[in-house]
Amino acid sequence: MTDDLTDGVTDLRDGVRAATVRLREAGVASADVDAVELASHVLGVEAPEVRRLMVLGGRTLPGSYAALVDERARRVPLQHLTGRAHFRRLTLSVGPGVFVPRPETEVLVELALAEVDRVAAARADDRVHVEHPVRVVDLCSGSGAIALSVKVERPGAEVRGLEISPDAHAWAVANRDRLGVEVDLVQGDATRRCFEDWSGLVDVVTVNPPYIPVGAVPVDPEVRDHDPELALYGGSDDGLAIPLAVARVAATLLRPGGLVLVEHADSQGESLPRRLTATGEWVEVGDRTDLSGRPRVTVARRARR
Repeated sequence: MTDDLTDGVTDLRDGVRAATVRLREAGVASADVDAVELASHVLGVEAPEVRRLMVLGGRTLPGSYAALVDERARRVPLQHLTGRAHFRRLTLSVGPGVFVPRPETEVLVELALAEVDRVAAARADDRVHVEHPVRVVDLCSGSGAIALSVKVERPGAEVRGLEISPDAHAWAVANRDRLGVEVDLVQGDATRRCFEDWSGLVDVVTVNPPYIPVGAVPVDPEVRDHDPELALYGGSDDGLAIPLAVARVAATLLRPGGLVLVEHADSQGESLPRRLTATGEWVEVGDRTDLSGRPRVTVARRARR
């Protein structure tokens, strides 16, 4: 560590500044944010309060801060060190064995919420008579970020989620129970038929599948060395084998005209829509960008049978 951040108690402002330099030198792109988040974690306050205290002065950091900064400089994910990941309105518990939710996935949730609203409005206008609320299924649920966000932000919807990994499923259930959100979370394989009591009755299916091409190595150490391989690799040279298999399951769940939303790598913004269109199961196939302008989510409607 630097002289300004030792294993003893150190001034908050000097410590966070030294940590920012240390993390930047280690190649952490979000060095300033991460230094503040680690301080937030050890002090037990929110990040804005850390920044306020840095301005006021007089606050110190415990020795544990230096050790956490060292771990982050070794590219251990920030979320593994703090045990939490911020996603939309939620703070989720995460750690080894579960994919850390990314900000770019939030656009998928936005699209899902817009469709929930559209369907609900149509039913309220009596254009469509259905006995049950809007139904949403989240396949490849991971930490539960998507399913729980949809339910929290649209509590009138019925939401289910499916995750194959026992470890990730346990994280999702723990998040659900801690947040007190009513979502049915099941452990199972999203490439096989599921939720058959909802077959043909679902309005929206969300999917954040593994999609990295087999043989490709993620550049970021946080992903390469810490995210579970089960959540990363898409099962083929183009990374689309698993996303396409999950999309076939989505087709069995959706009602005619129901919407599927599939996240993908920014290099798959043309190939995934093309492959879905070729199946004949989907219409109105398109793609949406994330907040950075990169292709991120393929959108398609279940063809009329």
